[in-house]
Amino acid sequence: MGPEENSKLKVCLAASAGGHSTQLLRLAKSWQGHDTFCVTTTEVVLDKLKEHGRTYVVGECNRKHPLLILKVLMRCCGIIFRERPDIVISTGAAAGCLVCLLGKMSGAKVIWIDSITNVERMSLSGRIVRPVADLMLVQWSHLLQQYKGIEYVGAVI
Repeated sequence: MGPEENSKLKVCLAASAGGHSTQLLRLAKSWQGHDTFCVTTTEVVLDKLKEHGRTYVVGECNRKHPLLILKVLMRCCGIIFRERPDIVISTGAAAGCLVCLLGKMSGAKVIWIDSITNVERMSLSGRIVRPVADLMLVQWSHLLQQYKGIEYVGAVI
């Protein structure tokens, strides 16, 4: 392994299919040159995400279906503890939240970008990840008044 390969970070990109993954992919320049892998919820976005590294599909889940959360959690556990990322970047939703929490447990830095659709308040997943996030970004500046420890640097879309 050459010196430049030693400096490459292993970056996990976690986003649900649809708007979450669209927003995440708009930030692709930020992880260029690093070893990346993706975690998503359905095969719909598989082709787009495969361009950014190994891609895992863990399934959809939400708080209304606790058994699905457990199933997705187990899949995410296997991925995170196999891959051992240095950084987790997520735009949500539930599966992204699980990946962030597991990533933090394995020693990764966590960057959360709350979805632009969360105009009135941060998402539930964002509020759950907030205590462990190393960088917490919102896409509406007025949310800075509601939450401590978050940042606004503009909108992704």
